[in-house]
Amino acid sequence: MEKYKTYRKFMKSDFEQDIESDQQKQLPQPPLQKPYDKERVIIDLPNIENSILKKNSILRCINDRKSHRKYTDKSITLEELSYLLWTTQGVKDVKGDNYATLRTVPSGGARHPFETYLAVENVQGLEKGVYRYLPLSHQLILLYKCNEIPKKITEGTLGQKFAGTAAVNFIWSCIPYRGEWRYDIVSHKVMLLDAGHMAQNLYLASESIGCGTCAIAAYDQDKMNELIKVDGEDEFVLYMSPVGKVK
Repeated sequence: MEKYKTYRKFMKSDFEQDIESDQQKQLPQPPLQKPYDKERVIIDLPNIENSILKKNSILRCINDRKSHRKYTDKSITLEELSYLLWTTQGVKDVKGDNYATLRTVPSGGARHPFETYLAVENVQGLEKGVYRYLPLSHQLILLYKCNEIPKKITEGTLGQKFAGTAAVNFIWSCIPYRGEWRYDIVSHKVMLLDAGHMAQNLYLASESIGCGTCAIAAYDQDKMNELIKVDGEDEFVLYMSPVGKVK
């Protein structure tokens, strides 16, 4: 039992420390969204419509919510994917001079330190490959095409074969400095809590359109970082969740 106590400290609040953050030093804040190559293929996502909902009751969605590890081979529509992206990281408003975003999920200090990547296998209107969500404009950017998504996802999740059968895998990376800029070395617990907010919204949104998901925290860090082409230091995979149609 003693060996666990050192690691438990990470879970406790440590905000009483006398720390001067980069925000307090008036250093420039990191961008609200990771820059991207505008010469790449950019895909406009459909508007969110109530017509795609199969369950309109939030009470029913919460009651029916569970982790799904079996998916049908039915594709997800682009309208459904647009909805899932909006419910997990959609931007509702930008405050100040690009100071902060108000989104569909809460985040400590409105820092929203995550980027959403998609490993797409079976989405109508999209080629198989890896994409990144652009929340400020509600668009997708194609990073690269790939015909080995199921294989790479299964290997990247340490042999969890069900993840490789999903129509799409949501892969959330973290850019820690977005939180560190404001909260310095006590920011990391807050960012981990924020990841849970995204995942729960994905669960409930999936439930409302006849899809299922199962959040995954056990994965090969290097393989998943390589899949979405990030450096593993200033940006790295933190959480992921396969999504597919369920019976």
